[in-house]
Amino acid sequence: MADKPSIPKGTRDFTPLEMTRRNFIFDTIRKIFRTYGYLPIETPAMENLSSLMGKYGEEGDKLLFKILNSGDFRGGLTQEEWGSIPAARLGTMISEKGLRYDLTVPFARFVVQHRNEISFPFKRYQIQPVWRADRPQRGRYREFYQCDVDVIGSDSLLNEFELIRIMDQVFGALDLKVVIRLNNRKVLAGIVEVIGEAGRMIDIAVAIDKLEKMGLEKVMQELEEKGLKRDSLQKLGPVLEMMGDTRAKLEFLEGYLEGSPIGMEGITEIRQLYAYLGSDPVEAEVELDLTLARGLNYYTGTIFEVKSAEVPMGSVCGGGRYDDLTGIFGLEGVSGVGVSFGADRIYDVLLQLERFPRRDHMDTRLLFVNFGQEEARYIFPILRQLRSAGIATELYPDEAKMKKQMSYAHTRGIPFVALVGAQEMKEGLVTLKEMETGTQERLTTEALIRRLS
Repeated sequence: MADKPSIPKGTRDFTPLEMTRRNFIFDTIRKIFRTYGYLPIETPAMENLSSLMGKYGEEGDKLLFKILNSGDFRGGLTQEEWGSIPAARLGTMISEKGLRYDLTVPFARFVVQHRNEISFPFKRYQIQPVWRADRPQRGRYREFYQCDVDVIGSDSLLNEFELIRIMDQVFGALDLKVVIRLNNRKVLAGIVEVIGEAGRMIDIAVAIDKLEKMGLEKVMQELEEKGLKRDSLQKLGPVLEMMGDTRAKLEFLEGYLEGSPIGMEGITEIRQLYAYLGSDPVEAEVELDLTLARGLNYYTGTIFEVKSAEVPMGSVCGGGRYDDLTGIFGLEGVSGVGVSFGADRIYDVLLQLERFPRRDHMDTRLLFVNFGQEEARYIFPILRQLRSAGIATELYPDEAKMKKQMSYAHTRGIPFVALVGAQEMKEGLVTLKEMETGTQERLTTEALIRRLS
């Protein structure tokens, strides 16, 4: 007996209805990206491991899917020779490529590789899948889509402000209430400096990023296990426990970070960003969160995270400023900033809140019943006019019983059915039936197009 077909854990098939809903998300996001002047690119699903390794921190490297090289790895080597190969060399013999972990590092590689073909500042968007060898759970998959928007080649905080506006507009268009949380890695660097642990930025950022999920006590315990001094932890505590509005937090930080130039630079950037928001407010709540760290190593300035205000869920969008990412590929001094929308989590939130448009607004609007070859040929030009007007229309392909054709329309959620028989052909009309109410009306082709538009 053949094994029952299955797919890997953490991946999914998508039905036509699910794809229609996903495309609604993608189309909404893509349209807004384009209105801000961002241009589309795509990069390969796989990258050289040399491009990926070391860019996401130790934990990120563990989640990379590596692709096994083709061919005979041993290449005629004896067991003794095989055992004497250094581990680093052995790794490249077995695997030289991996599936991309995100879209930002491939984008940095793209910029460096195509720097003579693009104009700076370069504004790009990218909507493609990424892969992470994570433990599958609700809202977390091993294969998922990201919708990235970045601008590279500009240090201006106007870019961060524009990204906040894009985030606000996207979630407004999707009818979702969210909280946009922001912080600055320079502030975090200042905090690390003040508590006397200047060389432990990565360890502290990774741990703080788990605060919401693990709680303060466990985060402190993890930091202590990583070797942070008790005195340092005591100094860090008030920052992680701090409450109050943005003004109160900034006033606290200005005193706390007085001796740290990089920390004060971060505060200045946060104040400038809030000044822009004061001139042109957004609908979403924008919260200064001093515990927001974004665990990825490459962030250097403003960082963002967006969470649903209506459904308990991980972040649905996140990102930030990265000053050094292209430098690792040989192009120094090019700063960038961007955010990534998690389409799969956005889908889950919309589904739970029942916020997707009705199916009949995203699928076929009209089905012509098939009464026979003569009637079908008569319908052809009508179909062409309806489709040219942007109305999704089908002709049932078989001369099946009326009950079967109507059942198809009902199952598909098609809101209207058109009937063209001998009498309609003689009069040049179409009988339109609304499935929900059962009401019927006889219309010309022109009137039918107006009715369904």
